Amino acid sequence: MSTEPPVSPIDPAVAAPVPPAPKSIDIIRRYVMWSIAAGAVPVPFVDVAAVTGVQLKMISALADHHKSPFDADRGKSLIGALFGTLGGMSIARGVLGSAIKSIPVVGTIGGFALVPAMSGAVTYGLGKVFAAHFEAGGTLLTFDAATMKEEFSRQIKAGEEVVHELKDKVTTGIKGP
Repeated sequence: MSTEPPVSPIDPAVAAPVPPAPKSIDIIRRYVMWSIAAGAVPVPFVDVAAVTGVQLKMISALADHHKSPFDADRGKSLIGALFGTLGGMSIARGVLGSAIKSIPVVGTIGGFALVPAMSGAVTYGLGKVFAAHFEAGGTLLTFDAATMKEEFSRQIKAGEEVVHELKDKVTTGIKGP
């Protein structure tokens, strides 16, 4: 275990994260799109595994961009720890969204509507907190999920808006001018 104290990108005096650099934002947006696609996998629980894989790859890309060491097992543990800070209802919503896909027709449609958007929003939240952490000089070893709980929740809400905007752009592009 590291003796380094956890590094928090949040200054307690202003309670605002270090803003991510443009390259970090590009990485996050790319993986949000992949996460939305992975969330659309019609097989219950396979979608969850696919989304988790995308999220892990995003954290790896952010770590690489910031020249920070990456360990897949540590990354998985941190994703789980952050999800644990969300509370039972949020976790149940994600599991239920995936499980509902097993109900013929109605479940497939309902799951298809819910899971991709939720996957994108959560991936956005993960990306933002990890980017801020890395940009503040943190590493996977110094990441403290409990410290990031509030910021993670805020970034998921922001991610919901981002996913909604992406959906509108795609819908507009399909419909045409």
